[in-house]
Amino acid sequence: MTPGSVVTTGKNDVDNIVTEYGMARLHGVSISERAKRLISIAHPKFRDELMFDAKKQGIII
Repeated sequence: MTPGSVVTTGKNDVDNIVTEYGMARLHGVSISERAKRLISIAHPKFRDELMFDAKKQGIII
């Protein structure tokens, strides 16, 4: 793959995501809970912005 390539998978194909900030188990949870769990393992610098945007888009209430 070339640098900057986009890689996507369907939401039903991924059970766990691991970053240097933790692991998020996504299997069987709602879209809102998936967003919260993914935000919790994002770089701390971006978590507030991600949470703000998710709430703004109605993903997290």
